[in-house]
Amino acid sequence: MTLTVYQRGIALFAASLLVGPAAADPAPKAKPALTVQVISPQSAEWAQTLAAKGSVAAWAEAQVGAELAGLRLAELRAQVGDAVKRGQLLARLNSESVQAELAQSQAALAEARAQLAGAASDATAARALQASGSTALSAQQLQQLLTQEATAQARLAAAKARVDNDQLRLSQTRILAPDDGVITARAAQLGMVVQPGQELFRLQRQNRLEWRAELPAESLGQLRPGQPVLVQGAQGQSIAARLRVVAPSVDPQTRLGLVYVDLPPSAAAAGLRAGSFARGEFKLGASAALSLPQSAVLQRDGFSYVFRVGADQRVQQLKVSTGRRLGERIELAAGLGADARVVASGVGFLRDGDSVKVVAAAAAPATAPAKP
Repeated sequence: MTLTVYQRGIALFAASLLVGPAAADPAPKAKPALTVQVISPQSAEWAQTLAAKGSVAAWAEAQVGAELAGLRLAELRAQVGDAVKRGQLLARLNSESVQAELAQSQAALAEARAQLAGAASDATAARALQASGSTALSAQQLQQLLTQEATAQARLAAAKARVDNDQLRLSQTRILAPDDGVITARAAQLGMVVQPGQELFRLQRQNRLEWRAELPAESLGQLRPGQPVLVQGAQGQSIAARLRVVAPSVDPQTRLGLVYVDLPPSAAAAGLRAGSFARGEFKLGASAALSLPQSAVLQRDGFSYVFRVGADQRVQQLKVSTGRRLGERIELAAGLGADARVVASGVGFLRDGDSVKVVAAAAAPATAPAKP
């Protein structure tokens, strides 16, 4: 039977109710936020170091002064920065008064020698008479002559001592360098009257410098004399040095201990001077390290993060603990396994859950063969 138009409409409406709405179109795929390359952490042996900072100082200093009082500086032979040798003349005091006193003592010595010669001659003659049994001299007279000889000998010894003393004082008018080194300070001024113990020059002995590094008390046990140290020069260059001694005590206020490091002669050429500040690292050996390039680690809000790429090409932000740095690589102390795949660079443009497009790393360009 032929259906009317009205009946066919009702039939179509019923069919639509039975079939239901048409299936929805699939959701569009998320657009990648970034095209990235992925890498995995590398394991290698890294040198284990202990960083420190401190001041550069002279290994030893000598304060050079006068030993005589009341004499004027008549000549200066050294300036700040001069390299001097042991025994080199640095300054000279006015020696006229000392020379005059030496001349007097030498004259007194000559007089004492003459007196001793006369007394000795008389005593010798008296002994000869006594030995011959002569009674020309009484025992009292003989004893008197022998006493005069002994007195003359004592006067001669005293005169010699005065001459030696005046000669010593004359030598002390020449102020000499006590050791090889460099003059680092000079308080001496021409014409000034010096006093004993007054510093005239300061000498950096043997031109040796040392680095006095400060370290926490708990770190001192890792150090031993003779360990190699790298100290940074004024321009950032590394200077090889050696640990000499670890201080036996620590500051009770700061809980820091001093470590003394001998610097080589090249330290001065590298810009290190006594009183300057320097940083350095003590080499403690080597240990295994899991590392990533610094470009793969995001520093945000005081923490370190990496972005691990999942099988669905989405990234997961992971917090990691970092440690040592070596060149452009940074050690992963915790938070990531060695088999993880993470974004190699551009991490500053990513957020947790972003979709990425992973591409292979570009092959290094082939090196052209050398021409014969």
